[in-house]
Amino acid sequence: MFDDKVLLITGGTGSFGNAVLRRFLGTGVKEIRIFSRDEKKQDDQRKAYASDKLKFHIGDVRDPRAVLNVMRGVDYVFHAAALKQVPSCEFHPLEAVQTNVLGTENVLEAAIQCGVQKVICLSTDKAVYPINAMGISKAMMEKVLVAKSRNAAPVCTMVGTRYGNVMASRGSVIPLFAAQVLAGKPLTITDPAMTRFMMSLDDAVDLVLFAFSHGGKGDIFVQKSPAATLDVIARALADVLGRSGHPIDVIGTRHGEKLHETLLSREERAHAEELDGYFRIAPDQRDLNYGKYFEQGETRITQSEDYTSYNTERLDVDGMKTLLLRLDFIRDLVAQRPAQAIA
Repeated sequence: MFDDKVLLITGGTGSFGNAVLRRFLGTGVKEIRIFSRDEKKQDDQRKAYASDKLKFHIGDVRDPRAVLNVMRGVDYVFHAAALKQVPSCEFHPLEAVQTNVLGTENVLEAAIQCGVQKVICLSTDKAVYPINAMGISKAMMEKVLVAKSRNAAPVCTMVGTRYGNVMASRGSVIPLFAAQVLAGKPLTITDPAMTRFMMSLDDAVDLVLFAFSHGGKGDIFVQKSPAATLDVIARALADVLGRSGHPIDVIGTRHGEKLHETLLSREERAHAEELDGYFRIAPDQRDLNYGKYFEQGETRITQSEDYTSYNTERLDVDGMKTLLLRLDFIRDLVAQRPAQAIA
């Protein structure tokens, strides 16, 4: 599908962008354009991959002109640029709107104008029943995607993906816990019973590629993922690093945090198509003439339930250790501590 094609990754210097590069640079893709604001990270990528297929463009999705310039000649877009940190968005909500909502509008509009064939937008479980500014801005991003997709096809197909915690990604808890363990500091846990979906970067790329292959206009895809409590994550990581019984400090839930995350709302799950390892959420095609939806309900929604990190497959310590040992940086840490590490 990607042979001799030009792929653009917005926010391409992040964790997801690097995972895509590792997957794609050895294929027949003609060119991969990295669009981001950080010239230092771009220079690091240029040196790390040293590929003629890789082209770098400095710019911000907030700038329609810059987005339009980088979009010319592109076949496919993976839109990963976003403000993702909950505290940052909480203190600067308009910045989240500018990047996550209006920036997405700029990307989608430029894709239409430049004849891009397909755009995949990356969202988050925090967009479902959002309680913080980051989740609210991502929920609005999804609404913009669905609304834009109605009039974009057949020129451009716009599809969304939604996933939970990506292990070892920038700002995630596992690298923080690993650093605390190796420094001999207590593991800081907000609530031991708090659950989070567990997904690797390779899983995130797989989800995007599945959405690319199977998505129609306005579809949103969710990967079925296991989950674990923070207590299980902490104890499994300490075991893997040879520090079983490492002290844990419970600090309490932070502002804007949920006890459990949700990947599908009750209404979405009632209408979702269940595929092999994935859910497909078709877009809401109602227009302004939707009186019947107020006058009549749907029993299948009443009988449905959310898909959450509480009611999905739950990992125990051994299952979490197996997942952790699939991460390159964890394997590297274990290799550096052979006398203490537990296989």
